[in-house]
Amino acid sequence: MKNFLMRNVRHAFLIGLIIGGFAFAGCAQNEYMDPANRKLQEIYTGGDFYPVKHYQQSTRKKRPKNVILMIGDGMGLAQVYAGLTANGGHLYLENFKHIGFSKTYSSDNYITDSAAGGTALACGEKTYNGAIGVDPQKQPIVNIRELAEKKGLETGLVSTSAITHATPASFIAHQPSRNMYEAIAADFINSDIDVFIGGGVDHFEKRKDGRNLSEELRKDGYQVLYNMDNISQVTSGKLAGLTAPVHNPAEPERGNMLVQSTNTALNILSQNKKGYFIMIEGSQIDWGGHANKTPYVVEEMLDFDQAIGAALKHAAQDGETLIIVTADHETGGMSINEGDMATGKVVGEYTTGHHTGIMVPVYAFGPGAEQFTGMMENTDIQKKIKDLLDL
Repeated sequence: MKNFLMRNVRHAFLIGLIIGGFAFAGCAQNEYMDPANRKLQEIYTGGDFYPVKHYQQSTRKKRPKNVILMIGDGMGLAQVYAGLTANGGHLYLENFKHIGFSKTYSSDNYITDSAAGGTALACGEKTYNGAIGVDPQKQPIVNIRELAEKKGLETGLVSTSAITHATPASFIAHQPSRNMYEAIAADFINSDIDVFIGGGVDHFEKRKDGRNLSEELRKDGYQVLYNMDNISQVTSGKLAGLTAPVHNPAEPERGNMLVQSTNTALNILSQNKKGYFIMIEGSQIDWGGHANKTPYVVEEMLDFDQAIGAALKHAAQDGETLIIVTADHETGGMSINEGDMATGKVVGEYTTGHHTGIMVPVYAFGPGAEQFTGMMENTDIQKKIKDLLDL
């Protein structure tokens, strides 16, 4: 009898635990489904909307005179749609009617890093993660900016990271490792680039070898400036804008630096009658993805889109400029589980704090835009630009 009672007590206790567990699980699930109880970093609650202007794409010319390549580092479709939602349902990207997708894997990894991804876009060849402008055997590969330079086009780079960081470095340098920042900075001296704006002063001036590359740039005729107020005043000549010791602050702390840099660079480069090539990077969309912070992703995406708007204004005015907007990879495995176009609210979720292997979008506007549709290798983008500019 005693054993029978003890078994029943144990059974009752286990049943209670099970029922309580279901109740707890249900409560936890409800809390998870309630956005008010989610981590603050997953929710962009909304902000001011900016107006989006629509431009007509010129069909007068089949080939571009100028090319603006814009890279939203870490920008996948979710990041784009998060920005669109946050701006009340509209982005400057809506002007782009020719849309494709890029496969981003590197030569040694299904998941690329920014160095291999940037090199693929700059040089038209897949390489190992960490490589800057070199092939899998660590041999230099000529990049699209160098080809444009040889043909007499003016060239430029703009970034919200250090200008020596992986993506912009891929368009200027040839080094076996993305971490060789001082060697990458020295490669600027060996180029004939006309305009570059981004962070990284320390890599030019506080170097282990004792060189002051800023002084060397001045001797080569560059205006070397350190803040956007002075940089944005420049209208001609060679310009080296070094805006931070290493990386620039996140948006909104850095202000409208990317739009200002885009306008300044394009105003200078467009004076060349032969044309120009420029790469403009919205670097920190990627960093928001790594941090799984939706507000960070959204604010950087909106900043990048406004720079796209500045580029569109230039392209629509001259009718001979091709703009390509893409990414080197997606970051964070971002999805959007809730949003509100009326308020701009975005609730994001993430599968990882790293890069993912999914395809990224490619948008094109201007002469030759029809070449950038369908699925393509990331290396095809460089090859298509090379063909269109007859480099």
